[in-house]
Amino acid sequence: MPIQLPFNNELITIQPQKIIALGLNYLEHIKESQSVNVQNFTDAIPTEPVLFNKTPNVLIGPDESIILPAFLNDYNWKDCRTDHEAELALIIKDRIKDIDAADAYQHILGFTCFNDVSQRNLQRSDKSGWFRGKSLDTFGPIGPQVVGMDQIGDPQNLDITCRLNGKDVQKSNTRHMIFTIAETIAYVSKCFTLEPGDIIITGTPSGVGPLHDGDVVEVEIENIGILKNSVRQE
Repeated sequence: MPIQLPFNNELITIQPQKIIALGLNYLEHIKESQSVNVQNFTDAIPTEPVLFNKTPNVLIGPDESIILPAFLNDYNWKDCRTDHEAELALIIKDRIKDIDAADAYQHILGFTCFNDVSQRNLQRSDKSGWFRGKSLDTFGPIGPQVVGMDQIGDPQNLDITCRLNGKDVQKSNTRHMIFTIAETIAYVSKCFTLEPGDIIITGTPSGVGPLHDGDVVEVEIENIGILKNSVRQE
């Protein structure tokens, strides 16, 4: 679903062909692997970026509801857990393939907040891995605006916070990424041709946790603003 967000005093349409996500990119998040308890999530520090995809149907804008699907109740899990994950997202400006990290920033249209909502039981049990648990409808809130390179400041030194019902639950800074933004763009571009509008999300810090019906979750990133969404059981 296309999402419209403010950028340079006008609205632009966010409609990516691809959403490429980076897992295990903050050391403190890696240390909480036992709590998250999903396959291929260990306390080992990765030697290269860990990539997975989210499909474009996940996208919702600010103030829209994250929907916890009714079909999850059919599994009768003892603990049905869907988590928030606050992340810095970047939007690609032009068609790129196999670029160097030194050139990566010139290919960024802008930055925004993203909530990489994740269904842990599916991540834990699906033989195909993380695909389904990351790509359910509404599992990708984005916004509240897109901020260009000329206004973001140092994107590798931005405070990032997640609040659940007004309480800080994730709090870090993008300087703590294991793989930098530039390194990530270069690595992704070696694997896939990136098209204008494609989104890369850069990993979440520690403090991820479950969402429940009636919750309000906020992702705040310095120089971007606050992405606020409610949570609703279908």
